[in-house]
Amino acid sequence: MLCVCTDLLSSSQLPLPLRYILFYKPYGVLSQFTDDDGRQTLKDYIPVPDVYPVGRLDWDSEGLVLLTDDGRLQHRLSDPQYGHPRTYWVQVEKIPDELALDRLATGVEVQNYQTKPAHVKLLSIEPQLPARDPPIRDRQNIPTAWLELTLTEGKNRQVRRMTAAVGFPTLRLVRVSIGLLSLNGLSLGSWRDLTSAEVKALKRK
Repeated sequence: MLCVCTDLLSSSQLPLPLRYILFYKPYGVLSQFTDDDGRQTLKDYIPVPDVYPVGRLDWDSEGLVLLTDDGRLQHRLSDPQYGHPRTYWVQVEKIPDELALDRLATGVEVQNYQTKPAHVKLLSIEPQLPARDPPIRDRQNIPTAWLELTLTEGKNRQVRRMTAAVGFPTLRLVRVSIGLLSLNGLSLGSWRDLTSAEVKALKRK
């Protein structure tokens, strides 16, 4: 009599589910898990092994960081050809005029590169954000303004270089959304797992 047996994997051998994490990065935190100089990193906030940030957010910027151990999704979201939108609130020195806003929207040259068209809006009121530590320098004789800037590319320090190129240096930079994902419900320095619906929506993009 022929007996066919099927070996079943024990629960300890089953692959772990993939993780998708949203983190509200504070100012002064590196978008990596190690640093030889002892600066704050993602490890100080996220006790989850083997997840990595999708793209980067500079140490002197704040806001939304997406982390995952899903290599396929990480590659897709990092690939410039897919161009998923990222929205920033940007505090700049002085009040940008229409010419400066048009230049930011149509594209400016930064380091021999012409930026792609972007969506730019001058905010009428200052967004409600946690106080930055350390605070922005206060110069009584120079006004500041807030812009909402949505890009579909992510060159190194691109937002800061764009605003500087049109004569309005960035003072504070906060990423508020990545595609359909936003800071809503997150406090500064906190993180959460994406819902299954959010993961599905992210993979459709």
